Amino acid sequence: MTDRQAQRLEVKAYTQWSPYLERCCLLLSANESYDNTANDIEVLTGVAVSHSTQQRMVHRQSFDLPEIEPPVEAMSLDGGKVRLRTPQGEECIWRDYKAVNLHNRGVEAFFRENASLVEWVNAQPLADRVMCLGDGHDGIWNLFAEVGTPAQRYEILDWYHLVENLGKVRGSLKRLNRAESLLWQRKVDETLALFEPLSKKSARDFCNYLRKHRARIVNYAYCQSEGIPIGSGAVESTVKQIGRRIKISGAQWERKNVPQILKHRCAYLNGQFSQ
Repeated sequence: MTDRQAQRLEVKAYTQWSPYLERCCLLLSANESYDNTANDIEVLTGVAVSHSTQQRMVHRQSFDLPEIEPPVEAMSLDGGKVRLRTPQGEECIWRDYKAVNLHNRGVEAFFRENASLVEWVNAQPLADRVMCLGDGHDGIWNLFAEVGTPAQRYEILDWYHLVENLGKVRGSLKRLNRAESLLWQRKVDETLALFEPLSKKSARDFCNYLRKHRARIVNYAYCQSEGIPIGSGAVESTVKQIGRRIKISGAQWERKNVPQILKHRCAYLNGQFSQ
């Protein structure tokens, strides 16, 4: 037996070990594959915790959803994608999940559990006025419609998404710059007047987009001056952070395991393992 083998401690599945070691395992596996976690834990602690034990450890955790304090004043919603496991030889399947970021308060993600997302958000202390930010997808605004009360919600169309859609019109650069300046000040009718005379489909589509989201287009200049968020970058960053774990090279997930994996990653992003 080598010295390394003599020092190597085996931890069997379902065996109790220190809460600190378990927390270290959960922290590492929230960031990397179970195989890499097993290797890193052994290097750091000298204790061997196999990749399968790492996985079982994650799936038996409760990962209670955080309770937020003080009142939530702003939130943003967005969707992400996760790759589901398929039989060998079959084409991979990607499915959507929804993520919510309660700005500077906490994040969570839900896989085909929209009702649970709304329930969790409504269970938090919401301010009298809650800024709700999102892009132009109906699924986002349908969820926001169930958050708080109509009097509480102040819906804001993401400025950068608005400008992105403006750019799709193309054509005269002078017209596009003028439109951006008008929209920055919430002058929707003046912006429509620039594009309604045009016959091309991209212009008609943009006009319909403006009409659809008119109530969500705010005076972005004023909001910025008052420190009110005008973009949903917070939740877009959350989706990217979640993707750094669930989209690692070759990662595929059993459908039934996806909710737990999302909770695990969000627990890490919320600092649960450092408390």
